[in-house]
Amino acid sequence: MNPIKIVTIAFLILEATNVLALYFFPGSKYANSVGVFKAWEKSKADPELHNFVKYLVNWVAGTKLIFILLLIVILFTADDQTLVFSSTALVIAIASFFWRLFPLIRRMDRDDQINPKNYSAVLG
Repeated sequence: MNPIKIVTIAFLILEATNVLALYFFPGSKYANSVGVFKAWEKSKADPELHNFVKYLVNWVAGTKLIFILLLIVILFTADDQTLVFSSTALVIAIASFFWRLFPLIRRMDRDDQINPKNYSAVLG
């Protein structure tokens, strides 16, 4: 088994735990669930808003699931060249976190919208 496959399998396992947490334990503070955001609990006071937030959480989980399943297909069927190209695409996709999401979660952390404090440092 080559290093690309090993790293991809590790990524798949990590993402699978995220999907399980988002689908079945969205209020958790583990596995990138949304329980770390104080707005999760606040949204429960407004059923319309909370349903919207739950929809978005499930949409993210579904998108991650599609990503996971496509990676599994690539692992089982791709030749070495396709593995290199797909791992490059994966790195670019993961790097997009630092473009939009990381600055936002750092700001939310500074504004005391996340519990535990400094959670953004764990992600970055």
